[in-house]
Amino acid sequence: MMILYTLHSNGYIDIGNLDNLKDVHVYVNLTNRCPCACTFCLRQTKEMSESNTLWLKQEPTAKEVMTEFQQYNINDFAEVTFCGFGEPLTRVDDVVQIASFLKNCRQDLPIRINTNGLGNLINERDITPQLEGCIDTVSISLNAPDENEYLELTRSRFGIQSFDAMLEFAGKCKDYVLHVVLTVVDIIGDEKIQKCQKICDDLGVQLRVRPFEV
Repeated sequence: MMILYTLHSNGYIDIGNLDNLKDVHVYVNLTNRCPCACTFCLRQTKEMSESNTLWLKQEPTAKEVMTEFQQYNINDFAEVTFCGFGEPLTRVDDVVQIASFLKNCRQDLPIRINTNGLGNLINERDITPQLEGCIDTVSISLNAPDENEYLELTRSRFGIQSFDAMLEFAGKCKDYVLHVVLTVVDIIGDEKIQKCQKICDDLGVQLRVRPFEV
């Protein structure tokens, strides 16, 4: 079960299989669960071998993740990011517990969450205050410039309200997290990217355009 991994030329690799962890970007794989079924998501589009998959046969406990981290020198890490095949904020309490543990080990360790931004809908409450002091960056998948296209792409189980809820979540995160970033993939084209930039400008957050991965 791949809990702590990094990106490698051949895909994903457990950090335990690396010869050198200096400046490695570590990803924490907590869950398969996600309220979306995005048309472009790798879990929908890419077959992976048993040894190179992020699909979890069972979710690791927070204690198991922290024990896994204790095997390594955390001072070596460039950044830790909560990101796997599922939505990490389905387990927000565990994310906060693990992130707080890491910050206690090394206060200057950059910690990021890659999320669909639907954490408040998932948890049926405002979870953003919990992120204060333990999360440095929240990276949210914007995906599209309007609610209809967003729903068509993400197929969120929360329906048409998802787009506005995601933007509201981004705005609330600004009160508790230093860096809030919305992301889109480059294949949506310049016109839509410009509309997404306007959304980010209005929110006062950064837009990052990511290359599409096949």
